[in-house]
Amino acid sequence: MHRVVVLALDGVIPFELSLASRLFGTAADAEERPLYEVVTCSLDGRPVRTAADFSITVERDRSALAGADTLVIPAAEEFAGITGPDALPRGVAEALGLLRPDARIAGICVATYLLAGAGLLDGRPAATHWRHSDRFRRHYPRVDLAPDVLFVDSGRILTSAGAAAGIDLILHLIRSDHGSAVANQVARRCVVPPQREGGQAQYVERPVPAGADAGTSATRAWALDRLHEPLQLADLADHAGMSRRTFTRRFRAEVGLSPGQWLTQQRVDLARHLLESSDLTVNRIAERVGFGTGASLRQHLHSAIGVPPGAYRRTFRS
Repeated sequence: MHRVVVLALDGVIPFELSLASRLFGTAADAEERPLYEVVTCSLDGRPVRTAADFSITVERDRSALAGADTLVIPAAEEFAGITGPDALPRGVAEALGLLRPDARIAGICVATYLLAGAGLLDGRPAATHWRHSDRFRRHYPRVDLAPDVLFVDSGRILTSAGAAAGIDLILHLIRSDHGSAVANQVARRCVVPPQREGGQAQYVERPVPAGADAGTSATRAWALDRLHEPLQLADLADHAGMSRRTFTRRFRAEVGLSPGQWLTQQRVDLARHLLESSDLTVNRIAERVGFGTGASLRQHLHSAIGVPPGAYRRTFRS
């Protein structure tokens, strides 16, 4: 069984600390057998001070990291003060050295600072909370920070934006391991969306102009029922009763993507679902999701997830 180890450090934020246990612990196969073992440790096995008005008791010390298939590091508020290796909490570098070379590492929110301070993100793309992006860039110029996304999967190391983006990241890991059906089941049981639209741009603080235009959510719902049609920007703007320029501006502000990027994302998601759950041919799926041809579907799927439809179906077929 895949073993997830959660490393709790002093100052840990309780919400982030709970995510791995709640989400990975909910994942089960068709016979309701758990798919992950989740354990929590501290550096020395002693109680850990949280960012709230309580501490937590753990049963394991850093030696648990040696058996981790996936390590999850939830955020602590103090992590944003880690500006280099000398600022790492005492014992963290040694603890990370216990990991197997093939173990995955997932850092939630400002845990990105800890991973960068340990030198694990040099030359890699990464995400962190939008409020800390500018400061992160100043201290870690060798990290390719993606400021507008909810999470980044760079292979062995994954990072997320703030708080709830940790949910998106863990659901992505479950989806990568076991397919959309299992990830969606976890999301339903935890009453969270299986995949959120857009990135952090929709959450960044910005003034709302007086007399702002109506939102685009109704048009997005309308478009989701018509993915098989050759939808154009003009069609979406007409449905929303806006000019193309106004619609594009409002859409990007709400979703964090352009209308075209969002449509492609929704079509890829639907294609993945149909590859997992149906016997439809690749060409038929391409028609159903609005890509038109099997060649177009292959191109978009490979661009999005790095594998062709046949390989994806063999891996994740329900």
